[in-house]
Amino acid sequence: MEMKIYQVDAFAEKVFSGNPAAVCPLEVWLEDNVLQQIAMENNLAETAFYVREQDRFQIRWFTPSVEVDLCGHATLAAAYVLFNHEGFTGGQVHFYSPRSGNLMVKKEDDALILDFPADRYEPAGITAEITACFDIKPLAAYRGKTDLLLVFGNENDIRHIRPSLDRIEKLKVRGVIVTARGNEVDFVSRFFAPQSGVNEDPVTGSAHTTLAPFWGQQLGKEELSAVQLSARGGFLTCYLKGDRVEIRGKAKLYLKGEIYID
Repeated sequence: MEMKIYQVDAFAEKVFSGNPAAVCPLEVWLEDNVLQQIAMENNLAETAFYVREQDRFQIRWFTPSVEVDLCGHATLAAAYVLFNHEGFTGGQVHFYSPRSGNLMVKKEDDALILDFPADRYEPAGITAEITACFDIKPLAAYRGKTDLLLVFGNENDIRHIRPSLDRIEKLKVRGVIVTARGNEVDFVSRFFAPQSGVNEDPVTGSAHTTLAPFWGQQLGKEELSAVQLSARGGFLTCYLKGDRVEIRGKAKLYLKGEIYID
């Protein structure tokens, strides 16, 4: 069996920046264990698979170790592939996830805009297990649908924070978002998810479905600028639209090829 594969740098102005994702268009769904093995072999933070269903595309996302409920950068990458390499001619791609519902991506000049459901979060206690995960104690903690959100004092804290990955891995969440007010943008963040097979994600679109509503409420704004302070880094613009979040970014193709499976 042969199948196409693309690797795209998402939330990137140029290659070798942003967050790389693999995208595999499928005619029909393969067995789950095969999808997981492909993602493990790719060894990227996420591999997105999609199958066309009439006027929409069902999409699923796999890290090297697990299937996840939502992934922003791999969805952006999948839309980029459809718009630029797979002959999609509309102005908006309608994705559907059995785990996250309807996800829209529209094209605006050379940028793509994700339309995702806004996360709901609740205050959480700062436990000893949480404080042991980093060398700095957070000021506040919140729990969203899948992630833990920790708020710190300033951008410098986020830039230089030292995670204890083995302790983070024991937390019963998909991953941990650390965030603070930015110096030149509205907020900055980083994302750690060793329990999902990703020690630190370069740019995490799905985390911004939690971050944007949180900082929008804190700052009284509906349009927010953000930077994820990973080694590769990424810039995002977020727009609050009621119970939805729009996340704007660009993407660049790194490679395209074929996978061969006996």
